[in-house]
Amino acid sequence: MFQALRQIFARGPAAASAALPAGQRVYAIGDVHGRRDLFEALIGAIDADDASLPPAETTVILLGDLVDRGSDSAGVIALAREWQKRRRVRILAGNHEEMFLRSFDKLEVFRHFLRHGGRETVLSYGVGRDAFIQASLEEAQQLMIAAVPAADIAFLESFEDKIEIGDYLFVHAGIDPTVPLEEQRTQDLRWIREPFLSHPDSYGKVIVHGHTICDVPEDRGNRIGIDTGAYMSGCLTAIALEGTQRRYIEAKASETGSVATATLAA
Repeated sequence: MFQALRQIFARGPAAASAALPAGQRVYAIGDVHGRRDLFEALIGAIDADDASLPPAETTVILLGDLVDRGSDSAGVIALAREWQKRRRVRILAGNHEEMFLRSFDKLEVFRHFLRHGGRETVLSYGVGRDAFIQASLEEAQQLMIAAVPAADIAFLESFEDKIEIGDYLFVHAGIDPTVPLEEQRTQDLRWIREPFLSHPDSYGKVIVHGHTICDVPEDRGNRIGIDTGAYMSGCLTAIALEGTQRRYIEAKASETGSVATATLAA
């Protein structure tokens, strides 16, 4: 059972002047990593928050890494597909989606995938734990191929690399600060950390990203990191943007297994 708790704080303007176009609202969600429980709670909180506000052109953006590490990647994918059917939900491809897709026909990628949380993803599709553990690498890959529906593969292949709305650019990992925004490499959008994270100057847009775990949302002015390590911290974070305002919504797992969601001040 899950409890949804909402606590409203002051919705003041963000320190930066970055803004969305008038009439638009965006919710961006950090790395879910197989935490279906937190994702479901955050979906409910975002739907309720959006419904409580004046009508707007609302877009939800998932920043990638829906899969791996947590216990129910298959469930996360199913929820994301269902949510996309009833509202505007755009999804970015993370490095873990890249590994997952490449692991179907590249055995060495499959080996790497398993080392970084992929085993949990495969097991979430109903593959028996004992059979999977006892299988050779080649046999384990075949178990995955047999278990994952073609519709899920096609869904993952539909994910985007970057999304630009107003003064914000949404990516999974970050950008290369030495390369113009329109020329960014896919590898950097999905994998980069440095020199992106420590770059002190403007990127031309405020970059909203996941990929690199932080204890709390990290607003550096030129970038905002919202991967709060859901799979290990039990905290999944979203940022809500409208005009120049920034707010945060979190889904947190309690010690009793229930989930509380709260809207936090920017």
